[in-house]
This record gives sequence, C-alpha cells and structure tokens, in this order.
Amino acid sequence: MTLSTISALSPLDGRYAGRLAPLRPLMSEQGYMHRRVQVEICWFISLSDAGFAEFKPLSPGARTYLLGLVKNFSEADALAIKEIEKTTNHDVKAVEYWIKSKFEARPELKAASEFVHFACTSEDINNTSHALQLKGAREQVILPALDKLIDKLREMAHAHAGVAMLSRTHGQTASPTTVGKEIANVVVRLAAAREKIAGVKLMGKMNGAVGNYNAHLSAWPGFDWEAFSRKLIESPEPLGLGLTFQPYSIQIEPHDYMAELFDAVARANTILVDWCRDVWGYVSLGYFKQRLKEGEIGSSTMPHKVNPIDFENSEGNLGLANALLRHLSEKLPVSRWQRDLTDSTVLRNMGVALGYAALAYHALGIGLGKLELNEEALATDLDGAWEVLAEPIQTVMRRFALQGAYEKLKEVTRGKTVRAEDLHGLIRSLEIPQAEKDRLLALTPGTYTGKAAELAKRV
Repeated sequence: MTLSTISALSPLDGRYAGRLAPLRPLMSEQGYMHRRVQVEICWFISLSDAGFAEFKPLSPGARTYLLGLVKNFSEADALAIKEIEKTTNHDVKAVEYWIKSKFEARPELKAASEFVHFACTSEDINNTSHALQLKGAREQVILPALDKLIDKLREMAHAHAGVAMLSRTHGQTASPTTVGKEIANVVVRLAAAREKIAGVKLMGKMNGAVGNYNAHLSAWPGFDWEAFSRKLIESPEPLGLGLTFQPYSIQIEPHDYMAELFDAVARANTILVDWCRDVWGYVSLGYFKQRLKEGEIGSSTMPHKVNPIDFENSEGNLGLANALLRHLSEKLPVSRWQRDLTDSTVLRNMGVALGYAALAYHALGIGLGKLELNEEALATDLDGAWEVLAEPIQTVMRRFALQGAYEKLKEVTRGKTVRAEDLHGLIRSLEIPQAEKDRLLALTPGTYTGKAAELAKRV
C-alpha cells in the first residue's frame, strides 16, 4: 500500500492533513531533526568562542555556512539523516555524522569536526530540541489559534451584549441573562487559560550524562561549564536557543515544565469542551441558526437537518487531545534512577496531542463563523417563562420586610404555568411603595437581566 493521506493510520496525517500543515514542520520527525541540527550547530559555534586554544573562533564565512545548514534544512536533509541512522541505529549520532559530512569540502570546519557533539550526551541535544519544538508550536500554532477564537468570541459577546436569553440552571428555567454575557464568560476563562499557556518557561539543560558536567571538566577542569551552558541556552536565537536554563537534572531534563504546559493546554481545552456543549444545546433550542453551505448534506435520510457538526467535531478532538496531554503530563516527569527510555517514545507523540487540539480549534472557529442568532426564538422562550420574575418580586418584598416573601412566591409559581396577570395581581396586593409596585409591574423576563449587558460589553 502506498503511503498517502487516504492510507494514513492517523487522521491527523490523513483526512485532516491539510488543516495541520502549520504544525507539521514543527512537531514531525523532520522538525525534531531540524531542531537537533540547530542545537548541535549552536553548541559547536559557542565552543569556538569559548577561548580554548585548541578550538579557535570560526571565521565569518564558516559561521554563515553553519547557520545556513539550520536555516535551509530540508526534507532531503532529514531523509539523508534517516539513511545514516540505518547504519548507526542511533538517531542523534546520525545527526552528528550528517553535520560532519557537511564539513568535508571545508578544511576549517573539517579540522574542528571532533568538537561536533563535544562532551554532550544525546539527551543534551534531545531535551533542548523538544523545548524548541514546543516553543515553535506554542508561538506559531497554539496561541494564535486560541487568540483567534478569543477574538471571535469577544466580538460575539459585544454584538449580542443586550440580547436577553433565558438561563437554564439544572436544565430548568432560571433568571435571564444575555447571549453576550454568556459568551463573555467563556472569553474571560479562555483568556486566563491562554495566559497560563504563554507563561510556562520552556526549560533546557546541557550538562552531560548525569547532570554534573563530568566529561566537560575532564577536558577543561578550570572552565565554568555551567555558565557556558546557561549562556548558550538562554541567549536569543540564532546563536542561542532562547530557552530557560535548567541547572539541576539527572540525564534527562525533568520535564516538569512540559507537564505544566500540557496541563495548561488541557485546561484551555476543557473550557472549550464546556462551550461546545453549551452551543450545541443552544442550537438545539433554536437560539442559534447555522448558515447553510451550498451542496452540504446534514443527514443521508433526513434532508431537513443542519447538524452542529463543527462543535461535535471540536468536542471530540478536544477529548482526544486531553487524553494524550494528561498522559504526557503524568508520565514524563517520572524516570527510574538517572534515566530510563520510557519518555523517548512518549515524547514523539507531543505533536499528536497538540495536533488534535489544533484540529479542534479549527473546527470550533468554523462553527462559530456559521452561527446566526435567532432573536425570535429567544424572545418566545422568555415570554413563556414569567415564573423567573418570582425572584425579583420576593427580593423587593424582603427589602420592605414583608413576612414569608419566598414562601408566597413559591406557592404562586413552583411547578405551575405562570402568567403575567398572576404576578401582577400579587404585586398590586403588596404593601410596598407605589413606585416599587410600578417598577415591578413594568418588569418582563426580557428586561430582567441585571447588568449582563454591561458585563458583556466590558469584556
């Protein structure tokens, strides 16, 4: 069978391949190799600038050439490394050999080739590469996608700030709100979750086989290898890595920051699952219509249907993403003694977890773009729910110390079909100032929305 989108085992590289094109160069095996080459080159150049008599500073031409290997890294380069790996059966060593092969026609670099991967353990290269992959995915895919959703939701919150809507606590009619206020709730939650994702420090370590700079100090005992490593890791790209230095580790970076990051993404996803389910319900109630697309079919047998498939698609993929993200966050910080290899195969699925999240964000964005508010349905629901005004009536009664306020309204409304005239008769009989009676008599379910509109506009 030929490998193609139709034969791919994962829908991320099959049915939905086109939607994940921005993530693929970052989180694929090619993306992983690319970052490994970047780390090896940065380490090599930094060693040349360390002041060692045995490794003089590289010429400007050599530096430009080396950085070009990173900048212009291609699929052909990745395949060439994979070919070397068939012999080495070691992926990091294959990267080292590939870089050295690029030195053959350059005497200056060939003479210094033993400083490629100097004093490094494979994990020095891998942990920093993973951090760079996550940096790219976060900055180029995840945060922009969340920002787009937040912007769209904020726009909807403002547009529908004053449109009254019947609340449903426990699925029952409850105090009215506005459509915009309910969307504003999501905006605030999602924006806070987004900041948690953005605020996670991406860590890196380059300290040798068990975190003690053993090999480094065997070569140059008097050199401050910790400061050297910190500078390389924290200096901005392209000569540094632009990460946060991890001073303590076993062979592997502890991955606690990864757990923090994946948990943060999962929290954002959970907020969106909540929203998908609410929108699904609002579509079912008729509060929202969905714009029709020419040629699109909702059901193979029921031609009338316009299903909320984008929200269902998003909810399902958010669930898949969170299942993987939570496994990653629980497993990765755990390693036997100074290291075991269980993290390696799991880490290769970071892109899968983030891919399902990105796919969900895309589907949700499409769904939100199709929504049209059905104000008539909203008004009809409100007009059939006069019982919700039992709350303000009994609250005003309490203000004026009328005894049994709650109980009187319960008797009139609980489990009954309540009409406007029923409430108005009660209001007129109350011993409260006439101005308060007039205010309550003017109240309708559609106007009893508190400061919902103000809150929605403020978000």
